[in-house]
Amino acid sequence: MGGGSRALSLSSLCATTLAAAKPPQHPFPFAPASRALPHRLAAAMSSSSSPTPAAPAASGDAGAPAPSASNAIDFLTLCYRLKTTKRAGWVKRGVQGPESVADHMYRMGVMALVAADLPGVDRDRCVKMAIVHDIAEAIVGDITPSDGVPKEEKSRREKEALDHMCEVLGGGSRAQEIRELWMEYEENASLEAKVVKDFDKIEMILQALEYEKEQERDLEEFFQSTAGKFQTDMGKAWAAEIASRRKTK
Repeated sequence: MGGGSRALSLSSLCATTLAAAKPPQHPFPFAPASRALPHRLAAAMSSSSSPTPAAPAASGDAGAPAPSASNAIDFLTLCYRLKTTKRAGWVKRGVQGPESVADHMYRMGVMALVAADLPGVDRDRCVKMAIVHDIAEAIVGDITPSDGVPKEEKSRREKEALDHMCEVLGGGSRAQEIRELWMEYEENASLEAKVVKDFDKIEMILQALEYEKEQERDLEEFFQSTAGKFQTDMGKAWAAEIASRRKTK
């Protein structure tokens, strides 16, 4: 979403959030400019407290263990910043008590949970994608168009942050699944990605409507920014419902 949150370097983030945790074994991985979307992950692996594997396991590697307790807590400590990072568009417009990135992703997950079944769409995958799609903002912050960062550079920063977070998680099947979900969303590469991208816009305009009612503000620009950009019939129907309610507020 929109911008004001300052991007954090990995060194400063780790200094503040992982002071007591072991640093990753490998240097920060730099992602290629583009990569093919991996095959979908096979069945979830059994949990394990064995030592962390040195590198991410290949997708579908049935022998890969789940993250160790140490890796899981390190990863969740990074994710804490999603709860404290405010959505920058609201901050820039002076909204009082703006939602966090975690708030936004949570309601998107609920949207995926309550939405009607659609032909060819895996609803459970949509729920997972919704709670992963902005996860890199735990490190880079909420970068918005008004920050003047080119789209390609924004994607590169977020991909590097995601790779680092997956390394903190210890690689393996869970990290690979998170990486696949994020890439699928980023590349708009599936029906699920299109649905979740619509949820991203729906959640924003619904939040805008709520702020308009609560704080007597005009947030028309947020509605204009999504006009004509919904990819699914459901997204269009939900947006129309929100627009209808806005007219009668």
